[in-house]
Amino acid sequence: MKTFQQLVDEALGRVEEIYPWDLLERLEADSQLLLVDIREPYEYAAMHIEAAINVPRGILETACEYDYEETVPALADGREREIVLICRSGKRSALAADVLRQMGYSKVKSLKTGMRGWSDYEQEMVDEQGRPVDEEAAIEYFTPRLRPEQMSKT
Repeated sequence: MKTFQQLVDEALGRVEEIYPWDLLERLEADSQLLLVDIREPYEYAAMHIEAAINVPRGILETACEYDYEETVPALADGREREIVLICRSGKRSALAADVLRQMGYSKVKSLKTGMRGWSDYEQEMVDEQGRPVDEEAAIEYFTPRLRPEQMSKT
């Protein structure tokens, strides 16, 4: 049996990551870069990178292929396109990038440190109405809140 972190570590051995500051530089240089936020819709609604589209992790594979209700043409046609996957911390996006790599996506990357890192780097984020998100609100949002029953017993 493998833990979530072990699965992430294995995926990271096969996928390329991009740091927030490098992503910012790429965005400034290339408007064709496709940002795909794989977080859940409520996470995306709270705050996201303005240029990112939301394709939740649960439907990502079918969004990448035609003939599904979830098909996203930009993804289905994007196997040669540079794509950066985004999640909260860079773990889910690493797993998703590994799957897309297996599906033939040759230029897929994961945002290292995810939205938390983007926030820490003090980059702009918007809410579901496109309004800028206050930096303090972002810090509060990304602060972990584990309940006692969610903590390991070791």
